[in-house]
Amino acid sequence: MTTDMTIAKRGNDSMGEVREQVSLSSRVLAAAGHGDLVWGHASARDPEGRGIWIKAAGWGLDEITPSRVHLVDDDGRLVEGEGQPHSECAIHSEVMAARPDVGAVVHTHPPHAVALAATGQELRPVSHAANMFVPPAVPRFTQTADLILTRELGAAVAAALGEAKALFLVNHGIVAVGRDIREATVTAVLLERACEQQILTHAAGGWPSWSATEESLAKRGHIYHEAALASVWDYLVRRLPGEGARG
Repeated sequence: MTTDMTIAKRGNDSMGEVREQVSLSSRVLAAAGHGDLVWGHASARDPEGRGIWIKAAGWGLDEITPSRVHLVDDDGRLVEGEGQPHSECAIHSEVMAARPDVGAVVHTHPPHAVALAATGQELRPVSHAANMFVPPAVPRFTQTADLILTRELGAAVAAALGEAKALFLVNHGIVAVGRDIREATVTAVLLERACEQQILTHAAGGWPSWSATEESLAKRGHIYHEAALASVWDYLVRRLPGEGARG
């Protein structure tokens, strides 16, 4: 027999799992070079539809524990947990409103992605990592390089993202999405790696080469299927201090 207490316990377990996953995502992103002092954030859709679970403002990605992850509603107001909400929560809430398939959003300021987007160059499939994203071209948001402080601007970011996996916020950062927090995190990590590899290619001189469309799409299917992305997430978590020993 299912009691109200049993249902409440399941709900608490679910919330605890979401908070743990967002905290892991934050630390994975920091370890992968996405840290920018106290800025940048990852979020997961609330299982009960109340908003997003996102890290509290004022902390670096590397400092995030489950207690520093809180629930924020679609207007950026704190619903559950402690701490000051990030001012750019609208990025997360508006992307999820526009994309029912998206269960998690990452917004960070990774250096190579910011640099490549600022040059005006398209991301090219010069490496395995880039094949996850192109073709078609990674979309670019150029309406403003300022913070995304309103729901209207959040909706504009969501419109620019469209059905893509990631978006360049030119002169600002990136947005990466996934069906869950693991996929969104791996997507963000791979986008930064792809941008770094392209910058290295350009710096080496000569005439860069990249995969043709057919090859790029084939590589995407071979390399970035669901099981592979899950394995990458597991690897990234194992690399975190103290996490590898748990296995």
